Amino acid sequence: MRLRLLGSGTSSGVPIIGNNWGTCDPSEAKNNRTRASLYLETDQIKILIDTSPDMRAQLLKADISMLNAVFWTHDHADHCHGIDDLRPIFHRRGEPIPGFARSETLSGLKQRFSYVFDGYGDYRPTVDAHVLPDHLKLGDIEISVVDQPHARVSSAGFCFKHKNIRVGYATDFNDITDEMAKFYQGVDLWIVDTLRERPHPSHPHLAMILEWAEKLKVKRALTCHMDNSMDYATLSKSLPDYMDVGYDGWTIEI
Repeated sequence: MRLRLLGSGTSSGVPIIGNNWGTCDPSEAKNNRTRASLYLETDQIKILIDTSPDMRAQLLKADISMLNAVFWTHDHADHCHGIDDLRPIFHRRGEPIPGFARSETLSGLKQRFSYVFDGYGDYRPTVDAHVLPDHLKLGDIEISVVDQPHARVSSAGFCFKHKNIRVGYATDFNDITDEMAKFYQGVDLWIVDTLRERPHPSHPHLAMILEWAEKLKVKRALTCHMDNSMDYATLSKSLPDYMDVGYDGWTIEI
């Protein structure tokens, strides 16, 4: 299973408009963060998690031109507003792309982007929508889903299993429930939202993630969804050996 972190930033990216780098070093390329998105593939399947507003640039940079499925964690703008850029992939496929989201998320997406799911005039639908179940298998990847509290809404957390390797992807949550703890326990890789050092009402902060990574006994962890206070070099020096700082374009074959 090959993974690529397409976007490692929070909703405003880094730098924020106005060339605001915060405490991030502008000369470090790994501090340049687009909005959160993950891509994974095997020899049988290619999957995209979230259609960020930066999706077009992300897919071009990664040379990704085909998808077998797209999943959404939730319908906040930074995770879905690049949805229109699925059209070139639809054209390459010649048929709608299977798209999966929890019922509440799917309703929000359909309300705001009805033309993507229903078509418009002579334009065919780009996405073939499916309510995301707790478990499914696509190609040779087993996918499990957990609901995560994210302030007034919920997000979908994922576990991808391939040849007994388990990768957890947890973004946009403010607490770890008992169900989530059981879900992510002992994963081989935990790609996890680590917004900043200070607590935040709808996202986890660094101390919270460090504590839970130990409790969950994850074998390896990778930070994502970071703001402009999380300088790559500074953060790298402070993390335990099993945890790395994510950046746009980070890849692994696991």
